[in-house]
Amino acid sequence: MRQERRSIGIFRGTASGLAVLAVAAALIGTQAGAITPADLAFRQAVSEEVTGKDAVAAFYKARDYAPIWTSAADAARRGAVLDAMERAGEHGLPDGVHDVAALRAAFANVASERQRGRLEAEMTEAYLAYAHDVSTGFVTPSKIDAGLVREVPVKAPGYLLAGIAGTDPAAFLRSLPPHMPQYDALRRARFDLAATVTAGGWGAEVPARDLGPGDTGEAVVALRDRLIRMGYLGRTASAVYDSDIQKAVQAFQIDHGITPDGVAGKGTIAEINVGAADRLGAVLVAMERLRWMNGLPLGKRHVWVNLPDFTAKIVDDGKVTFETVSVIGMDQNDRRSPEFSDQMEFMVVNPTWNVPRSITVKEYLPMLQKNPRAAGHLKIVDRRGRVVDRDATDFTQFTERNFPFSMSQPPSDGNALGLVKFMFPNKWNIYLHDTPSKSLFQKEVRAFSHGCIRLGQPFDFAYALLAPQTDDPRGLFKQHLDTRSENTIKLETPVPVHLVYFTAFPDARGRIEYRRDIYGRDRRILDAMKAAGVVLPEVQG
Repeated sequence: MRQERRSIGIFRGTASGLAVLAVAAALIGTQAGAITPADLAFRQAVSEEVTGKDAVAAFYKARDYAPIWTSAADAARRGAVLDAMERAGEHGLPDGVHDVAALRAAFANVASERQRGRLEAEMTEAYLAYAHDVSTGFVTPSKIDAGLVREVPVKAPGYLLAGIAGTDPAAFLRSLPPHMPQYDALRRARFDLAATVTAGGWGAEVPARDLGPGDTGEAVVALRDRLIRMGYLGRTASAVYDSDIQKAVQAFQIDHGITPDGVAGKGTIAEINVGAADRLGAVLVAMERLRWMNGLPLGKRHVWVNLPDFTAKIVDDGKVTFETVSVIGMDQNDRRSPEFSDQMEFMVVNPTWNVPRSITVKEYLPMLQKNPRAAGHLKIVDRRGRVVDRDATDFTQFTERNFPFSMSQPPSDGNALGLVKFMFPNKWNIYLHDTPSKSLFQKEVRAFSHGCIRLGQPFDFAYALLAPQTDDPRGLFKQHLDTRSENTIKLETPVPVHLVYFTAFPDARGRIEYRRDIYGRDRRILDAMKAAGVVLPEVQG
């Protein structure tokens, strides 16, 4: 006891002296005679280092400051984590963030118990940083783009520490990255693309604006060679744009979301000329995006809306059971569709379109100031719900800030929302809906809305959603539709909806498909990843 009291006095002048005193007092009070000076020095050092880190401090306090890294019994756990940190680049994480070599050297050269305690805390900090990065991502979505409103389900430090301190730390480490076949496929693609880049890429770009069947010359040879290197053609292919090259172009177009006509037009050649390093960047961003969703239950049945793919899919038990084309928000600051997940709760049949205020004051107010009868299909009402007499109102007296009215469009075949909208109430007022503007679905790039998602086959989408709760989904929907008035059908089981943005994503076979970065979000994410330390290989030769 006398020796323990002298040890306490040694640390009264430290920056965290009060915390150390509390730890020492607890040790003396609960384990009198059981704590050696060496034990106390170690525990005090750990306590000093974790002061202010509440979750870590609570973890060590709960286990009476027993180590998880620095004892002989911890060698396997320590080695598993150091090995994982050395392989961080396999997950597209920054290399060299943690000086693993220095940590290994420190463990081999511990000179005192205080040094061992500091190393214990340092290793905990390094592990928590790695575990966070590999499980839920290392860049913050909301700091990159205003449309990245996804809430990342971050794993708590206490959970991460308890898991690694368990009986099978290697298994726990394997559990941290997303457990999805898509993540595994992207990880394999990362290896393949990195090897392709270092081997020289896919060769020379195609020096042409467009090529088609029957064409010959240097550009066709470049197209042929690039398609061979990409794996779309055999090496015996002709130097003429023949049926084999046409089929290869068509396969490429399918994999890249391009109209598969087999003609290498301007858009197709632009995508063919995208380099392997750029495709690798898209894969790394996709892996980071999946980490942002790690731990988020997708749902046995869920709706998957991949914005740059311009599709909305219903997925049941991992298989796509329904798919329709979509129109998404146009590429303008206040109209790009955001990315988030929510729960679809009901559908509104014969909906009223309550015009968002931003559209009311930015688009319709200028029209009304020029002509009070403009946009006559819309009803204007005051705050009490009374219809405004357009001819008796001077709209020029109002601005975007003080416009006192709201606008709406009653249910009709020409309603901007069409005849049905699918609701997952959210603060961004985003939903899926029908549209009378059917011609837009014929276009290849379909970014035309104010942010909501328009569906090409909204009725079939409704039938698919209703099928689990009725034997006659068409009849149920038609019954509500025939009322010609606004009404609601509740989904008995809410369906998770995920608005996502993947420019690289595997198909059902695990083959990576690519899409255009229509909003430039992936470019900004990759820039943030590079700034954090991610290094892409350079083409050699």
